[in-house]
Parts: sequence; structure tokens; C-alpha cells
Amino acid sequence: MKAGIDAHIHLEKYEPAEQEQLLLDCARAGVSGMIAVSMDLASAKRTSALAQQHPALVFPTYGYHPEQAVPTLHEQEQLLAWIREHAAEMVAVGEVGLPYYLRQEMEEKGEAFALDPYVELLDTFIRLAKELDKPIVLHAVYDDAAIACDLLEKHGVNRAHFHWYKGPAETTERMIRNGYYISLTPDVLYEQDIQALASFYPLSQLMVETDGPWPFEGPFAGRMTHPAMIADVVAKLAELKGLARELVAERVYANACAFYRIKG
Repeated sequence: MKAGIDAHIHLEKYEPAEQEQLLLDCARAGVSGMIAVSMDLASAKRTSALAQQHPALVFPTYGYHPEQAVPTLHEQEQLLAWIREHAAEMVAVGEVGLPYYLRQEMEEKGEAFALDPYVELLDTFIRLAKELDKPIVLHAVYDDAAIACDLLEKHGVNRAHFHWYKGPAETTERMIRNGYYISLTPDVLYEQDIQALASFYPLSQLMVETDGPWPFEGPFAGRMTHPAMIADVVAKLAELKGLARELVAERVYANACAFYRIKG
């Protein structure tokens, strides 16, 4: 059975030896592709290099991860210009979004946090995705997901992928109505709230991911996060949906290929 496509991985954050091993392992593990996301301009350049070396396996996306300080105006202009120059090689704008965890951390310390600059930056990236006719990869969880939905609706952008999504029922239902995709990580094997989400969200709008090298618990504790783990995610999803594993594997693979315009 083909495990399919890891729909969200920070490939450039692995050590070189780990990257080499992952890339060699993919064929044996049945992983036919990785959506390799970026954190900033330097990250995007490293991801681009990996994609050029492995064009049939690594599909790059370029953006600015929100769980860090907002870039200066000059840095934003540099990144946007670089993305436009490399738009033909990328499959999406991303990873972009809103800084839920950073905001929580700072507020717990009693420090002031300004969200508006992040919202403005996300608005810029959504407009860029529309301009370039590319899908967008979003880091927007809990209360932030509704803000992201507001912006997507404002600009009429429908090809949105909320990776490792968590959020309230009303936002989840809104995302389903709008045709947005989400992706499940290995934590679906041991987190009940994620299992409930997986059961509820339509299979036609689901993908699977690892978000590697982020580590996982449960049966994955102590192991390096590997694209091969998406086979375990597929198996659990099939169990939750009450469907054959092969059918679910084929569907999430087809979903990723269609969403990212990858020839399967």
C-alpha cells in the first residue's frame, strides 16, 4: 500500500545526514512526495535547494512562520520579491499564519503582545497567494483559525490548507463549508480531541502530515519524526472512519495531489 504524500514537513530543519536518510527511505516507505514548507527567506532558500536536488520528491512552499517576531518592512519586501521570482517552482505560499503559541507564552509572562502586525502580514500573504494563483498553507489554530477564515473569505481565497488544525466546532464547520483542507499528524494515534476531529472532518478534505522534525509521543516517543509515519496516520484514520485502509490511503493521496497540483 502506498503511504502517499507527507503534506507538511520542515525538511530543511533536519540535519544533512538525516535529510539524506529520509530521502533514501521514502521509496521503501511508500512515500512518493513531501510538501516541504519554509520558515523565512533563509529557510526558503534551503528548501529550494532541496527541491532542485530532488524535484520528483520534494515540493517546496515559501513563506514566513508566524511563531516568531514579525519581519521588518525591508525583510518582508525581500521575501515577497524572492517568492515572486521563484513562484514557478513552488506549490504553495507557506507556512504562514498567526502566532497562537507565541502570544500565549508572552501573555502568561505578563508581557504585552500586538497581534495586528501578524494579521496584516497574513493578509499580505493571502493576497500574494491569490496573485500567484497558489494555494496557501496555514498555521492558524484555536481562536486564530476564525481570523484566518475572515481574511480568506475577504479575499475570496478557497485553496487553504490548515495544517495540524485544532479549533472550536463552529470554526471547523465553517472551514468545511468553505472547502478548506486540514491535515492530521501522528498525534491522531493518541489524542482523543484529534481523533474526534478526524472522525468529523470529511475525508474529501483531509490530508496527512508529520510536521517533522517536530517529535511525537505515544508509540512514537523517542523516535525521529519520519515521513513514513504517515502510514500510521492513514491506518488510524481508516479505523476512525470505518473504511478500508487502502481506500483511505488512495483518497488522502489524491487529495494532496489535487490540492497542490501534483501529478500523481
